[in-house]
Amino acid sequence: MKSASLASLLCLLAFAVAGCGSSASTTTSAAKPPARTNVPFGWLTTALTPAGWHRVRISNGATLAYPPGWHAVKGDRGTATAVLLEGQGRDLGYLNLTPRQDPETLANWTAFRPPHNAEEGERAVTTEGAATGLRFRTGRGACVQDAYTTSTGRRYVEIACLVAGPHASSVIVGAALSGSWSAQRAVIERAISAMST
Repeated sequence: MKSASLASLLCLLAFAVAGCGSSASTTTSAAKPPARTNVPFGWLTTALTPAGWHRVRISNGATLAYPPGWHAVKGDRGTATAVLLEGQGRDLGYLNLTPRQDPETLANWTAFRPPHNAEEGERAVTTEGAATGLRFRTGRGACVQDAYTTSTGRRYVEIACLVAGPHASSVIVGAALSGSWSAQRAVIERAISAMST
């Protein structure tokens, strides 16, 4: 009886381990978001850009991928920005890729980003998560998820990552209005996973 129970336990353990391994899938489907894990930024994958997505390269060679329905807009020179607009033309979400600035490093990123948002005029900045040593498609990075209120009173949730690649380092930011965060989160996470530098 004991050996039968032990065999059953081993079988369940093998099934659980196999199930855990499946969350690391590198699917390219935009409709199938990465599996949720309890690991901070566990959604980050090294998958290729989903079919049908647009790509734009910035001055340092890094590439931003964004999905159909989002629109590229002009931003600061040498950067790339894509937005998702609601009916009145206001942005529900945005993606931005920028070359690394001098004070930004992988070592200081998680402490640097939230105060930087406050210096840029954002209010009530709260950090919701942070991690370093993250693996991206073409480099290593550090990410922060925070929330803030703009000068217009709109509340956003953002994920901001500094990624160091073989040739350049870049900052990728994905954000959405707090009320639409749950609807846009998977797309933003997928775009961040798909960037290359």
